[in-house]
Amino acid sequence: MTDETTEPAALYEVRDRVGLITLNRPEQLNAVNGALSTAVGNALEAAASDPQVRVVVITGNGRAFCAGADLKALSSGGSLSADGHDEWGFAGLVQHWIDKPTIAAVNGFAMGGGTELALACDLVVASSEATFGLPEVRRGLIAAAGGVLRLQRQIPLKRALELGLTGQPIDAVTAEAWGLVNRVVEPAHVLTEALALAGVIAENAPLAVRHTKKLIHRTAGAPSSWDAEWGTRDPWADNFDSIVEVFTSPDAKEGPRAFAEKRPPEWQDG
Repeated sequence: MTDETTEPAALYEVRDRVGLITLNRPEQLNAVNGALSTAVGNALEAAASDPQVRVVVITGNGRAFCAGADLKALSSGGSLSADGHDEWGFAGLVQHWIDKPTIAAVNGFAMGGGTELALACDLVVASSEATFGLPEVRRGLIAAAGGVLRLQRQIPLKRALELGLTGQPIDAVTAEAWGLVNRVVEPAHVLTEALALAGVIAENAPLAVRHTKKLIHRTAGAPSSWDAEWGTRDPWADNFDSIVEVFTSPDAKEGPRAFAEKRPPEWQDG
C-alpha cells in the first residue's frame, strides 16, 4: 500500500529528453486532490523550464490513469487546487499551458477527470483496457475541467454531444475511432509506446516543435485561413511571428546543413 504521508502524490523524472510525470495515488485510482495537483503542476513547471526536456509524458501508477476528483477530499472541505496556483486548474494541468508537447499514456480507467486530463494533452496513447467518458451529467454536474470546452474541438460534434449528453463510457478502440486517442496498444506497452512517440518528437528541432504546437492550438478554432475577417487576432500574424523566430534561428541553418552532409542534426536546446 502506498503511504501518502511519505509518498509524493505524483512522481517526476527525466528520461532521455522526456519529462515523465506519474500520478502516484494508486489505491485511490489516482484521484485528484490538492497534493496531486501541486505535484503535477510543479513537475510541468520543471519540464517547461528545463532546456534538456523536449516532451512530457503523463501516466498513472497502478490500474487506473485517473478516476477524476477525490470526492473524499472534497467532502472533507479539502481543496483540489495546486498550492498557490489556482490558475493551473484541475490536477495542476488542465489550464496549465506549456509550449512543449504533452502525451497522455492512459494506462487504465480514465473516466470523468481522467478523460479531461487526456483532452488537455496534445497526444494520447491508450491501453486497450482503458475506458473514457464524461459521466458528470448522470450526477447532476458538468465536465467543468475542460471536458465540455475541449471535446468538440477534438472529435466530431455529434460524437462529442453523444459522449457529453449520455454520460456513457466508451472503450479505447472506440475512442481511437472517434479521434480522441492516437494509438491503442496492449496494457503492458502503454508507457513504452508513449515514450517512443515522445522520442520521435524529441529528435526534431525543439524551437520548431514549440512553435508548431503553439500555432496549431492557437488557430484550431479560427475561421478558414482564406477568410478576410479574423476577429481580434489574425492567425497569419501569429504565423509570421513564428516564421521570423524559427527561420532566423541556428536550427534553421543546421537542419539543411545536416541533411546535405548526411548526418544527424545537432539542435540547440531552448
